[in-house]
Amino acid sequence: MKTKLGRVVILVKDYDEAFEFYEKNLGCKKFFDLTDDRGLRYLHVGFNSESSAGIWFLKAQTDEELERVGNQTSGQPVFVLYTDSFDDHLETFINNEVKIVREPEITEEYMLLNFLDLYGNVITLVQLLNN
Repeated sequence: MKTKLGRVVILVKDYDEAFEFYEKNLGCKKFFDLTDDRGLRYLHVGFNSESSAGIWFLKAQTDEELERVGNQTSGQPVFVLYTDSFDDHLETFINNEVKIVREPEITEEYMLLNFLDLYGNVITLVQLLNN
């Protein structure tokens, strides 16, 4: 049996502003962007072409969904990103004034920090060392 992660769903207020943040700060690319006959937009983004895993931006429509934008997981990380260029990401975050909510933690095994996306979702960035 083969199973893999497809998309993590992030509620957004605006597709384009969400994509702009993720592209500028994380280097995301559009995997799929389609507006159907009913006017519903499907915007899927990812981090590289080697992986099918990515993010599905879903525009909040109802009052309940709008209340959850930026707080889908009650202050816990919505996902963890693994990188091989932690320092480059940190520099980008600092230059773009991305809010870091857990200062970099560096051990012999990993480098880790938590930051907020444009809506306040917590995201964890990790570089595993000695792999």
